[in-house]
Amino acid sequence: MRVLLTGTTGMVGQGVLRECLDAPDVSEVISLGRSPLNEDHPKLRSIVVTDLFDLDGVGDGLTGVDACFFCLGVSSVGMSAETYERITHDLTLGVADALAAHSPDPTFVYVSGAGTSETSRQRWAQVKGRTERDLLARFPKGYMFRPGFIQPLHGIRPRSRFYRVLLSAGGFLIPLFRRLAPTQVVTTEEVGKAMLAVARTGAPKHILDNPDIAALARA
Repeated sequence: MRVLLTGTTGMVGQGVLRECLDAPDVSEVISLGRSPLNEDHPKLRSIVVTDLFDLDGVGDGLTGVDACFFCLGVSSVGMSAETYERITHDLTLGVADALAAHSPDPTFVYVSGAGTSETSRQRWAQVKGRTERDLLARFPKGYMFRPGFIQPLHGIRPRSRFYRVLLSAGGFLIPLFRRLAPTQVVTTEEVGKAMLAVARTGAPKHILDNPDIAALARA
C-alpha cells in the first residue's frame, strides 16, 4: 500500500506516520508538506513544496497512491475567516483534486473534529463541514475522522502551545478521564491504526467519531 500523508510534522501526523512505517503492508509513505522531515526511514519519501496550492511539479508523487491520510490542519483562533477558509477548505480540496487527477479511486481520510457541522453556529465547524461534504462527493472511499481529545503517545509532542500547556497541567488525569469517559479520548496510535484499517477494508460509515475510531483501531 502506498500512502500519501500531509501534516506529518503535527501531533496527529506524527502518530499516523509512526503507524504507517510500522505496518508491514505499507510499502511507501509519501510525506507532502512545506517542511523537510528529520526522520530517515527506507519506506519514507519526503516531498517538500513551498506552496501547497501549487502541486504541478509533484505529479509523480501523487501517482499510484492507495490512501491519503490528510492530517494537515490549523486552529481558527486569531485567524481571519477568509484565511481559515482558504487553508481549511480550499487547500484541502486542492490537494484532493491533484491526487484524484493522478490516482484512481484512493481512500481519502480527512481529520476533521468533534462538533463539525455545516449548521453549527461556530464558523470553524461550518467550514470543516463543507470540507467534509465536498470530499465525500469526490471520493467514494472517503472517510471523515472526528476525534475529540487526542492523547499523544510515544514521545510525540503537540505543536500547539495550548495543547502543550493542557497536557503539562493535566496530563496525569488522562488515564482517569479515559476510564470515566472512554468514548471521549483516543490516542495518536489509535488514530493511525484506525486510518490503516479503513484503507485496508473500509468502514461501515463514512463519518467516524471517537468510539468508531477506537473500535477500528482495536479491530
